[in-house]
Amino acid sequence: MNLKDFFIGMSQNQLLNSSAKKYGLKLGAQSVVAGTNVQDMIQSVKELNNTGISATIDNLGEFVTEKEEAIKAKNQILEVIEAIRTNEVDAHISLKPTQLGLDIDYDFCKQNLKEIAYKANEYGIFINFDMEDYDHLKPSFDLLDELSMEFDNLGTVIQAYFYESVKNIERYKDYRLRIVKGAYKEPETVAFQNKKDIDQNFLKLIEYHLLSGKFTSIATHDHHVINHVKQFVKENNIPLDKFEFQMLYGFRKDLQLELAKEGYNFCTYVPFGDDWYGYFMRRLAERPQNINLMVKQVFNKKTNTVLGVAAGAFVLGRLSKKRKK
Repeated sequence: MNLKDFFIGMSQNQLLNSSAKKYGLKLGAQSVVAGTNVQDMIQSVKELNNTGISATIDNLGEFVTEKEEAIKAKNQILEVIEAIRTNEVDAHISLKPTQLGLDIDYDFCKQNLKEIAYKANEYGIFINFDMEDYDHLKPSFDLLDELSMEFDNLGTVIQAYFYESVKNIERYKDYRLRIVKGAYKEPETVAFQNKKDIDQNFLKLIEYHLLSGKFTSIATHDHHVINHVKQFVKENNIPLDKFEFQMLYGFRKDLQLELAKEGYNFCTYVPFGDDWYGYFMRRLAERPQNINLMVKQVFNKKTNTVLGVAAGAFVLGRLSKKRKK
């Protein structure tokens, strides 16, 4: 098992997810998660706004299999929308359909999303549908298609490692899109496995949407990609109000501030909530550079001790499953 597979496996372990809630953010994630409640998160967003940076807010949630959990998540997101309006912060919403019941019932999830879209539309707040693993790709796009018939404040994410992303970015060119490389482990039947192939497709998708799309959010910490985009928009006379750079909260803070000061639109992805564990582990799995960044900024002796216990539990769990087979 490689390091990426290890962290993805940990992100999907419900026992470890539940245990992490008990620790709060003591595992060290406080550097990359903007608190566990709306008040703390809004304060973090205000601090970003004061430096010329906007935010997209993710009310974290994993493994939603009960309607009560999905309704609770919906109400929390509605609370965030109210907080954005009340505090007059420069922010919008990112959400995952699975958190709102996609794995429970499609129509139930759609109704939850509709309530959120209605409230956000009333306040002029944009809603971004975060994309998850391949199995949820089609139903998530279906939800976007249906709700877009009624609301025009919706957008989504295109993941560069999927073969079909070229087709999807053409299909959704009239939407505001966030373009990412992708953070889940996917089989070679549906996704590129080689980093070079993913990187090439990533730039291809970015360039297409910059030239033909509505608005492009370029989600990357890679300064090579950022420099490429700077040169591309200059050569093609693409206005600065047609795109933004995005990075994760807590990562490359100096570069975030630098890009904002240079006059580029910049948006920070701000996750918050006590259900932070899956997000945290996927950030570790996503790229070796993210692991290095997080180790430098987050890890300490206490963190390593707790993660060691968690890792041991994960490995023992896998061994137990193999024995049962």
